[in-house]
Amino acid sequence: MERGLPHGRPDAGSVTALTPNSAKNFILDNTALMAPPHVPEILLHLADEAHDLWQRTEDELAEIGLPPPFWAFAWAGGQGLARYILDNPSDVHGKRVLDFASGSGLVAIAAVKAGAAEVIAADIDPFCATAIRLNAEANGVGITFLGSDCIGTNAGWDVVLAGDVFYDRSFADRLMPWFATLKSRGADILVGDPGRSYLPKTGLEPLAVYEVAVTRALEDSLVKRTTVWRFA
Repeated sequence: MERGLPHGRPDAGSVTALTPNSAKNFILDNTALMAPPHVPEILLHLADEAHDLWQRTEDELAEIGLPPPFWAFAWAGGQGLARYILDNPSDVHGKRVLDFASGSGLVAIAAVKAGAAEVIAADIDPFCATAIRLNAEANGVGITFLGSDCIGTNAGWDVVLAGDVFYDRSFADRLMPWFATLKSRGADILVGDPGRSYLPKTGLEPLAVYEVAVTRALEDSLVKRTTVWRFA
């Protein structure tokens, strides 16, 4: 498929400056409300890969200094982690939960549905504030958004959830000491990972394994074997 705008929508998705209103319009123009394959209980505004949103908007968003639209896809690690939380609600029920690098808010929404007392969705992509709000509204849940870099901070979360965060060496090197510090003061750290390169080789306890359908345009297969780990 040639790169370009969706057929019949010559002005769809254009964004020249990020505001809450332009972000909302961009998301609604370029996504459809659908359920991720492995988490049918949750609806998200996701990209239709036939529209090639990733390749097109990666360039477009870069022009105004914004990262690629990770929030528009249900990544394998997040789907696996959300599935686990919905199936094992006692891990978050009544607890204060941080969904780190939240993206679409999928895992955060799962935590609310599983009975968490409070859920904070953290992501430094400014688009995520609007994407997560729209997705939370679509599922009738309330989520607090944190738009700052929270690595190294400690706000007393009982549980930290992280889907698909070990894709980059420098990022992983920042995460590990932080996770270790949070673990040492009693936080439960749960990670969903489909075999990313920089997942730690030790100190993890496997909790569940899922075969998760993913977007072929962004991954190396149609299904990713995804493990949910607890930091031991």
